[in-house]
Formats: sequence, structure tokens, C-alpha cells
Amino acid sequence: MSVDTIDKGQVESETPEMRAARERMIAASPPPQFFKLRAELVEKGRTNQVVADTGNMWVNLKVYAGGGENGLHNHTDQDHFHLVLQGSARFFGPRGETKDVGPYEGVMLPSGSFYRFNATSKEPLILLRVGCKTDPTAEHPRYNIYGEPLPSDSKENGQIEVVLRKGEFWGAKA
Repeated sequence: MSVDTIDKGQVESETPEMRAARERMIAASPPPQFFKLRAELVEKGRTNQVVADTGNMWVNLKVYAGGGENGLHNHTDQDHFHLVLQGSARFFGPRGETKDVGPYEGVMLPSGSFYRFNATSKEPLILLRVGCKTDPTAEHPRYNIYGEPLPSDSKENGQIEVVLRKGEFWGAKA
């Protein structure tokens, strides 16, 4: 048996039963999802790009020219975090908590935690958002402080018309 074969998880003393089990496990294994972080910059508004998604966990790249998610809200079906990759933001909690964050800083938000944020930098705010399900049965996963659904693309949540900076990108090369 070669070193390459052993490096793939096999053991030198593999039996035919072990080989059959290994082949079944590999055949049932979903493939990895590889991705690059790259987004077109915005002059006005915000964009949200799904980078990878398993159904239980997802990665989004979000770009904000200004503003942010201005409606205090929570997500009742997920834990998630925001990590600043460029620019800066001010996050707000429900009891007056505030925190300014810059590149490579962020916030972890457990399911049900109310928050909102604003971009505070002149340059576009670029966030990496990673979420994972905590309640797959949640009917309206995003609620405002009155317990009513708050769509992410609503005016109440700070959504405005998006104007792209045509041809200006952040991140990995295409």
C-alpha cells in the first residue's frame, strides 16, 4: 500500500470489510463547498451575496455604502455572527448597548438576541455573516421589537435603492 493511499484515511491493515465500509462512507459524503470572497462595491444601499449554504449553515458577504440594518430586530431561528472585513460599524443592543467594531472584529448573536447596526466609515462596510439554524420550524425568523415580522428588504429595516460602483470590486480576483 502506498503512502498516498494511507494518507486518504486508510490503514495498512485494511480488511475487505473495512474497505467496503470506507467506500460506502466516502460515497455518502457530501462534497466540500469552496468559495472566494468577492463583491461589487456599492455607491448607495446594500447588497447581500450568498457565498456558501448547506441548508443548516450559510455564509453571506454583505456590502453597505452607508446606513446598515436600522430596525432593531432578532432572528428566532438561528445563531449568527457578523465579522467586519473592511470599514467600521456601530452595533446596538436592546438595552442601550453599543460597540464600535473595525476590521477583524465582530459580534456573535445568539438566537433571539435583538440588534441593529450602522456603517460608520466613509469607505464601504464589508461584513462576513455566518449563520446556523437553531429552530428549523420558525415561521417568521426575523422579528421587530413588537414581535411582528420584519423583512430584511423592508424600508423599516433600512433598505434603499442600490447603486453599484460599476466595475469596482472588493476581495479575491475573479
